[in-house]
Amino acid sequence: MGEWISGRNPVYEALRAGRRRASRLLVAQGAQQKGRLAEIIRICKDKEIVTEFVGRNRLDFLGNAHQGVALEVSGYPYCDLIDILDQADQRQEAPFLLLLDALQDPQNLGTLLRTAEIVGVHGVLMPFKRTATITPAVVNASSGASEHLLITQVNLAQAIGLLKEEEIWVVGLESGEQAKLPDQVRLDGPIALVVGNEGAGMRALVRDSCDWLLRLPMRGRIDSLNAAVAGSVALYLAWEARGYKSS
Repeated sequence: MGEWISGRNPVYEALRAGRRRASRLLVAQGAQQKGRLAEIIRICKDKEIVTEFVGRNRLDFLGNAHQGVALEVSGYPYCDLIDILDQADQRQEAPFLLLLDALQDPQNLGTLLRTAEIVGVHGVLMPFKRTATITPAVVNASSGASEHLLITQVNLAQAIGLLKEEEIWVVGLESGEQAKLPDQVRLDGPIALVVGNEGAGMRALVRDSCDWLLRLPMRGRIDSLNAAVAGSVALYLAWEARGYKSS
């Protein structure tokens, strides 16, 4: 089933990634065809994707932040866990994975996907149920980063077992005192970082499956970080430990 991606960066990245089948581009009448919009129109012309110039009110029905453009595409192309592990192997890098345990907020999910893509994560694992999925809102929140990532839906507890068989350390973000500080956890090797739900954190079975629990040091009066912020900080700590290697 098809869906509409709106916004200049998300549309551009979807076209650039080329992982979805695009069937139609809508552009607001009177929009200046320069910069990113000009690139979008050029790519669609090269790919022989139908382009229509329509009133902005039509685009308003497809998204609040459409920026005068929307692209009709096929559904998000989830992959298999083996595809993610193969990507790490092809790059000759220690696996660097992000596991998201039932995040609910599309903005949080999009933010984490954007950070994951920037730091070179090989893939993202999400549960089948009780989670935000890769909807157009998430694509927009990730500024199109989702289109370049390998993302799979799995039973997280079972997947963690498989990752351990591959000698990948599983590190869960946790705020409790029993969790270790960053300098007490090795983050430079094969690693799967787990970020839990915004309110409840990781589910008990997932938490118990982790090799390490990691907490971020804090010195202010606020005693917790937003899930997307905490996850993004931890991803950068892992990337730093890996020597800021580019993919």
